[in-house]
Amino acid sequence: MRYPAFCFMFVFIIIVLNMNTADQNFEALGLNLPPAPKPLGVYKPCLIDGKYLYVSGHGTVQDDGSLIIGRIGDTFTAEEGKLAARQVGLAILATIKANLGSLNKVKRVIKVLGMVNCTPDFEKHPFIINGCSELFAKVWGEDNGIGVRSAVGMGSLPDNIPVEIEALFELF
Repeated sequence: MRYPAFCFMFVFIIIVLNMNTADQNFEALGLNLPPAPKPLGVYKPCLIDGKYLYVSGHGTVQDDGSLIIGRIGDTFTAEEGKLAARQVGLAILATIKANLGSLNKVKRVIKVLGMVNCTPDFEKHPFIINGCSELFAKVWGEDNGIGVRSAVGMGSLPDNIPVEIEALFELF
């Protein structure tokens, strides 16, 4: 049985129309973006170099602009730390939207570096940073939203925030 070329084109168009953009995927999550954080030192929140977007270390900025404060293994459980890492991911998304206008301008996540303010005996750093990585995977999809990653423990972080994350993205 032979099908005219327009049938294949019709199927292709239907498939493309059913694909969500990063902005649509974020909207479907029902989450809020906090205000994009302003630099508290001498640095830029993000920098474009060619087709790459470098995002400086972000903290746990909440919807009201305040920070989540505390230490994993002391003030917070691992589950609470994972939620704090998701909040950092939201702050990074806020910076992207504030500077690029849309999450759709990001092609994929290249690298995430997650730093966890934790007690010396805490060993689940990757679990904590999954809070951010899982958010990015939902926004850009598993193929483009998951990049390479490091998750490390720290003796302290600025303002006693529980998580700080920096990231590198490829742009369209």
